[in-house]
Amino acid sequence: MPKPKTPNGEKNLISQRLVKLRRRHNMSQRLLAYQLQLKGYDMDKNVITRIETNKRYVTDVELKALSEIFQVSYDYLIDGKEETS
Repeated sequence: MPKPKTPNGEKNLISQRLVKLRRRHNMSQRLLAYQLQLKGYDMDKNVITRIETNKRYVTDVELKALSEIFQVSYDYLIDGKEETS
C-alpha cells in the first residue's frame, strides 16, 4: 500500500513552515538539530534537511519536538493556523 502524500504529492505538510520558523529564529539546520538533541530528540541535521525538502515523513514525536522548540501549536505546524486568544 502506498504511503499517503499531500494533494501536491509532498511527504509532509510542515516543510515550508519549518524553514520559515528556523529562519525567523536565526537557526541553522545544525543548530536546530543540536537544540532538539539537547531536549532528548534523536534528530540530526540530515533529518531536518530531508523534512524541509519534502523527502521525509514527519512523526508525531518530531512534531511535538518542533512545537516545543519553536513554541508553536501543532495546528500551526500542520495547517499554518495561528493561535488566537
